[in-house]
Amino acid sequence: MLPAVVQEKLDALPVSPGVYLFKDKKGGVVYVGKAKSLRSRVRSYFQDGNSDNRYFIPILQRTIGDLDTVVTGSEKEAAILENNLIKQHRPRYNVKLRDDKEYISLRLDPKAEWPRLWVVRRPSADGARYFGPYHSATAARRTLHLVNKHFQLRTCTDAEMKNRKRPCLQHQIKRCPAPCVLEVDKAWYDEQVRSVAMFLDARHDELSSELEERMRHAARHMAFELAAVYRDQLSAIDKVRQEQRIVSVDATDRDVLGLHREGDLVELALLHIRRGKLADVATFSIKNAEIPEGEVVSAFLTQHYLAAGQAREDEGVGRDETASLPIPDEIIVPIVPEAAGGIAEWLSESAGHKVSLTHPQRGHKVDLLALANENAKHAFGEKRRASDDVQERLGQLKERLRLPTVPHRIECCDISHLGGKDTVGAIVAMLDGEPDKTRYRTFHVRGDVSKTVDAAPTPGGGGEGSLAAPSPDGETDEEEVVSLAGDDYRAMYEVLARRFRRGLKKQSKEPPQPSVDESVEGTASEPEWDLPDLFVVDGGKGQLAVALAAARDLGLHELPIVALAKEKENVLGETLVDRVYLPGQKNPIPLKSHSASMFFLARARDEAHRFSNRARERLGKKKRFKSALDDVPGLGPKTRKALLQHLGSLKAIKAADDAALLRVPGVTARHLKALRSVYPAPSATAEPEA
Repeated sequence: MLPAVVQEKLDALPVSPGVYLFKDKKGGVVYVGKAKSLRSRVRSYFQDGNSDNRYFIPILQRTIGDLDTVVTGSEKEAAILENNLIKQHRPRYNVKLRDDKEYISLRLDPKAEWPRLWVVRRPSADGARYFGPYHSATAARRTLHLVNKHFQLRTCTDAEMKNRKRPCLQHQIKRCPAPCVLEVDKAWYDEQVRSVAMFLDARHDELSSELEERMRHAARHMAFELAAVYRDQLSAIDKVRQEQRIVSVDATDRDVLGLHREGDLVELALLHIRRGKLADVATFSIKNAEIPEGEVVSAFLTQHYLAAGQAREDEGVGRDETASLPIPDEIIVPIVPEAAGGIAEWLSESAGHKVSLTHPQRGHKVDLLALANENAKHAFGEKRRASDDVQERLGQLKERLRLPTVPHRIECCDISHLGGKDTVGAIVAMLDGEPDKTRYRTFHVRGDVSKTVDAAPTPGGGGEGSLAAPSPDGETDEEEVVSLAGDDYRAMYEVLARRFRRGLKKQSKEPPQPSVDESVEGTASEPEWDLPDLFVVDGGKGQLAVALAAARDLGLHELPIVALAKEKENVLGETLVDRVYLPGQKNPIPLKSHSASMFFLARARDEAHRFSNRARERLGKKKRFKSALDDVPGLGPKTRKALLQHLGSLKAIKAADDAALLRVPGVTARHLKALRSVYPAPSATAEPEA
């Protein structure tokens, strides 16, 4: 039975277009939709004998607690409002494809003195030309590489160009004329800029004609090196043409959206057809898609095309700039979505030209739609095959290391320091072979391990928790101890003990309390500290003994821990491949460099090494740029800056009397008291600094 408040609202629904919001019994929005007629659309969810096969319909009828509707003036307004409400509430049953921040564009400013082509995330109203946005970073960087290889534009930044004293490697391999230090014909450089713009605009026929004429002119005037440059550019254009298969008899720019679905998994394929040629194919995966195909198509159209246009409008870009967005004249869809007229009107307004949504029933457009659907089905199979392959390789790793379960989540620890200073520990996580940056952690080593656990380990001290605990084969690895000098063991013990202790709190359902010495790379959501399926430490038997001691001192006797040693040469000159040390086993397990087991472990180790080095560099930079005034409680950044600007140095601040300090703009009696709590007033006999 529906709640009485919902039944009353269903009886009073208007026939106007608008947006509806389904809420659960706690008042949370679980679904947002748009309708050409609110009365017929919303009531269809709760009619007996409903043919709607969506997975969440039975759940909705049991969990719905309230219903809100918003009447709009047109279908276009309903589409816009639905998009905004989905971004605001993030309902559980709506599709969230991707955020507009993930799209990247290529920027070319013809008004600059020496223009260059480079990647940007957010276009702005600065008068430059933007090409894109591209559906993936790979596609954008592939295009950028092709342009940099065949069209001689500079690749350095403005700061690098001003500070350069001699030509770089790009000039030596004939990819840049080096306008930073050499005299370059400005007219010829502008000619290259214009060619790049035509190439990115897909005006290949026009550009080829111009390049052929330039090549002949250069050859007639005996400029054979320049003619060779034009020849290579023509070859690049011909290669791009060969990759673009002709799929349409007319020259209309259109996108064709294909769809393949198996249960709640949906794969979309978007064919970009420009001037009758297939320019590119993009695929998008959607998991937990508990809505029908029509609403999947609607969500894709609003989020893929209109998100980029909305971002540009938010940045203040006008109609002329917005018109350059890659919204074609026609979009072929596998099913006509709800309020298709409003979506088409919104697309037309964003593109600056008429955009039509069509679902063909006959003719060559049906063949295009079939091609798009086939691409979606093929991409779905390839991604499913890749996922199955990952699971198979994880199973091989389980058998190779004799693990109790398949290691879906792997964590790896690495310690980084600079001459014993700025010691940082990093822990990275891999989920099914891919980095899970929401679980990345860095630990600033405090240096006082006794605060970490009750039994403080000391090198050579023996007993429970000792850093000189015997290796798994019963012998102490002297080579590892000498190379690490003991302190690295102490740092690793501290880091692992802190990480494992939070894992125990997670298991006991205690809320973790991350300290100020820990940072997270990735999202800013609530930290997750549950223990992984496999823990890897970078090193040999010594590091494995430390990790086992840190885990067992806290009662973690069942956590699988291994150590991965890098490739090295022994005293006989023999090369030892990457080796895995297991607890309770004397000899390590050698792994081939291209084996499936080595792939996951090496990737986790390399990522931990990168992350720890970056954290250590960040910490060292912070310390180097730190001022002694930063340690004075009660002094803000503006007050510290004012003191240094007016008195010149920390020595002068220490030597200044109270009156001199109070004469500094912004310094009050409160600031003076805070300063004197750290730096007492100078004696009357002290000579003031000139």
